[in-house]
Amino acid sequence: MRAIICNKFGTFEELKFSTLPDPIPGPGQVVIRNTAIGVNYPDGLLVQGLYQCKPTFPFVPGIESVGEVIALGEGVDSCRKGDKVAAVLQIGQDAGSYAEQVVTSSKQLIHLGAKVNDADGCALICAYSTAHHALKQRARLQPGETLAVLGASGATGLAAVEIGKVMGAQVLAFASTPEKLALAKDHGADQAVSYLEHDLCESLKKLTSGQGVDVVFDPVGGDSFDACSRSMAWNGRLLVIGFASGRIPKFPTNLALVKGFSVVGVFWGSFVRQQPHIYRENMAELLGWYRTGKVRPHIAATMPLSDAPKALAQVFGRKSMGKIILDPR
Repeated sequence: MRAIICNKFGTFEELKFSTLPDPIPGPGQVVIRNTAIGVNYPDGLLVQGLYQCKPTFPFVPGIESVGEVIALGEGVDSCRKGDKVAAVLQIGQDAGSYAEQVVTSSKQLIHLGAKVNDADGCALICAYSTAHHALKQRARLQPGETLAVLGASGATGLAAVEIGKVMGAQVLAFASTPEKLALAKDHGADQAVSYLEHDLCESLKKLTSGQGVDVVFDPVGGDSFDACSRSMAWNGRLLVIGFASGRIPKFPTNLALVKGFSVVGVFWGSFVRQQPHIYRENMAELLGWYRTGKVRPHIAATMPLSDAPKALAQVFGRKSMGKIILDPR
């Protein structure tokens, strides 16, 4: 099978498009023939050696897989050949998803059904599931609360905009360009404000009538986090999703004391491992919202598997809006 291979930590251009033996399922495992592969920001961290986990070389990057079950290992009775499924691959345990086929535990599978678009299924797995877990379990977002979403046109940010609206929040979207702001508005944001044209702290103060924001969804970090930490409402929740700006901020804890808000970490990969039953409940709810049109992933581009370095560069450079998909067929 063809696959993207990382032989050493380095630039995206150093990734190799080559061949590997077709995987063989062990007991409790299945082989999936990929039809859609999600590209995510952590994939770029992984191949540069910047992720929390560092797999041994050589490895195939990627954590999202949607496709058809083509082989079953001994003892698998939860699915059949031909089933359309999505899988979350465990870094350091499974081979990654940037390949024509993947092998993984049957316990990792989410059954999608024929009516779920393959690319949309990928978006629901990581981007939407991260936003859903962040807002539901970590922030406990309530109807009528204000939700500020930073990086609101990215795959995870756009998911947070939509899910925030489904959960009844007033959604304030922040992004850099008119095109990104328009996309956030199209997906339900009540207000959309440019980072470049307006001061973030002042914008949050104005849009909340000086009360501060109840929940912040922050995949950006850096200066944006600093501004939000000074703009929180009493009992607010500042969600730490990631650091796309490149700078991990240092938090002055006296702000939490004086303003009475919480800084809450969101690590979706650990959530999936630690609470798989809740993850499955979340996915069932997301799929229900998808089938009724309450959430609608925006697929920015579909690229051939060989273009994985280009796709990663776009995601890492914050140049894409919505989700980028690799097609291995």
